[in-house]
Amino acid sequence: MKKIDKSLFFSVILLILFGILMIYSSSNIWAEYKFHNPYKFVTAQAIFFGVGIFLIFLLIRIPPDFYKKNANRLLFLSLIFLILVLIPGIGSVRNGSRSWFGIGSLGIQPSEFSKIALIIFTAKYLAHNERDIKSIKKGILPLFLVICVFFLLIMLEPDFGTAMVIILTLIVMIFVAGPNLSFFIKIGLVGLFGIALLIAIAPYRMARIVAYLNPWSDPLGSGFQIIQSLYAIAPSGLLGTGLGSSVQKNFYLPEPQTDFIFSIIVEELGFPGALFVIGLFVFLFYRSVKIALNESDLFKKYLVFGLSFGILLQATLNLCVVCGIIPTTGVTLPFISYGGSSLLVSLISVGIILGISKKE
Repeated sequence: MKKIDKSLFFSVILLILFGILMIYSSSNIWAEYKFHNPYKFVTAQAIFFGVGIFLIFLLIRIPPDFYKKNANRLLFLSLIFLILVLIPGIGSVRNGSRSWFGIGSLGIQPSEFSKIALIIFTAKYLAHNERDIKSIKKGILPLFLVICVFFLLIMLEPDFGTAMVIILTLIVMIFVAGPNLSFFIKIGLVGLFGIALLIAIAPYRMARIVAYLNPWSDPLGSGFQIIQSLYAIAPSGLLGTGLGSSVQKNFYLPEPQTDFIFSIIVEELGFPGALFVIGLFVFLFYRSVKIALNESDLFKKYLVFGLSFGILLQATLNLCVVCGIIPTTGVTLPFISYGGSSLLVSLISVGIILGISKKE
């Protein structure tokens, strides 16, 4: 502990403890009604928190070269799991998406863990192919083919939100490596066309776009969640209604402890609550970038940046959805939203970063 970046570690712990508090505040009424146990969600999150802290202390002791040596194996393993989860009888369907390995009420999403495997692989690839990165055929195309395979598998579940977080994180990692700017213009045009096509072929995604443009066109259907989210945020005032005093958690905002927990945070704690959460995420990214800049090894630089940017990007997308700035994506708020897979993956990312921050 004396060797790691303690300010990064304690900022993450603070985020999680705050998240556990807000999970209880936002879910106790719903949990009491559905499971006759107001501590149902907060207990499960606390257990995952304990497992995650154990993983952090384990990962701190693992040399960063381990990830470099086993990048291909980790990628192959995550590929197998993404294929297995698509097989009926092995993968389970939740909320219309076959993206879970479920045991009772517990579920693990292999797409969440594939984020880390892809970031490790991309960091290794960029470090090993520094000279060829400006060449599309030799440098970037092979990497993009690998990324596309994972993207297609995740989209078959379908899990559009996770797929977009992964793609955008990896593209930014490649951009930082310094390829020609013209390549990104071409990729951007292809990406816009691809996103438009994915939206057009899936009615529920089109419904989300319509709900984003005008939630009140279907206030009891596709626009219901964002309307209830805005009803939570808008009347909260500067200081909020007070901890535990949310109105929207009373069966208005569906499952408020998950993707839309930030709405309850703003409703109860107002601007200070929002500033507290955003400030901690910015600080986490700042400390991580500082760790990356202090490293001389390219692999470690790319790995720390990729893991920390992935967390910041997911948090930004979630906050934008909750505030109605972008259409609903289905991504959680890292460290704060209820969800075992999301919390474990975020803590594994932090554990790897802290392991790299360790100085003899």
